[in-house]
Amino acid sequence: MGRNEKAVLTNMCMVYNGDFILVQDRVNKNWPGITFPGGHIEKGESFAESVIREVYEETGLVIKNPTLCGVKQFQTSESERYIVLFYKTDQYEGELKASEEGEVFWVKKDELHHYPLANDFEDMFKVFESDDLSEFFYEQTGSEWEVKLF
Repeated sequence: MGRNEKAVLTNMCMVYNGDFILVQDRVNKNWPGITFPGGHIEKGESFAESVIREVYEETGLVIKNPTLCGVKQFQTSESERYIVLFYKTDQYEGELKASEEGEVFWVKKDELHHYPLANDFEDMFKVFESDDLSEFFYEQTGSEWEVKLF
């Protein structure tokens, strides 16, 4: 196997206001549930510009100064890796509105577990919140997937 591989680059952003976080109830059949807004990084687009665009498209909010706070990654095939860049910001303006991706609303951080979360979102949230964690990694052993946090 060579050192090069294809990569799918995406992003996700935790917009927060004190103890409240902005969540999205995704209607995607492949990964439904409560998560943060985000999406694919387009060819030629900077990572920061992509997360600003995705948050605006999915929430109606214009975020400023998104800070890279972690990464999620896993192999989709022997020659392709899926990478999600985690951002967060408390700087935003605009009027909140839903998109075809799903409804968006504010929840208290400590009440997040009361909602139907997207698969493994609770572990991803730990990376967003922790100063000691920076990576969420899916490792595949046979047909089983294991979550590792670093």
